[in-house]
Amino acid sequence: MFTGIIETVGKVTDIISKGSNKSFWIESSLSSLFAIDQSVCHDGVCLTIEEIKGIQHKVTAIDETLKKTSLENWSNGSLVNIERSLLMNGRLDGHLVQGHIDTTGTSIGIKKKEGSSEYEFEFPKKFAASVIEKGSICINGISLTAFDVKKKSFKVAIIPYTFEHTNIKEVKKGDTVNLEFDLMGKYLSRYVDLQKI
Repeated sequence: MFTGIIETVGKVTDIISKGSNKSFWIESSLSSLFAIDQSVCHDGVCLTIEEIKGIQHKVTAIDETLKKTSLENWSNGSLVNIERSLLMNGRLDGHLVQGHIDTTGTSIGIKKKEGSSEYEFEFPKKFAASVIEKGSICINGISLTAFDVKKKSFKVAIIPYTFEHTNIKEVKKGDTVNLEFDLMGKYLSRYVDLQKI
């Protein structure tokens, strides 16, 4: 379980394809602190640490993960948001995040404002019930608040700190991002759906 509060930004240094899987070597300020078999969130995707070499670590994404996330678009030099799992004796500064991507979204607009940036994302209409006004949403592992919510799009405001300390600054119009919708909202939506049966 994660919080959507990014600890550091890593950089992809090598990509190894094997069958339908892809392994990624990532350099970060946290890599040397990881442990083999530890679950770590990479751009919102929960991946298992397989190897550690100095300030780099290796993770592997299987075919299913590559199909449902933006990891297929990673290349050498790609910046990756990284967060270790939640300590249950700490503060929950973001919101509960599983690291299980629901779908991908597309950046359709970016506005620079005085003191912040405003990003608009489009997502598949079938997930419309999962995004609510002023509700939590996770974009590339970042805990954010959705506003101006429509059936297939929403906006988020990015404060300068988040802009500087995550890879959101690399997102351009037309780019694909990983989306994880609010956990409690998903359970509620499922419960309502089951009442209709």
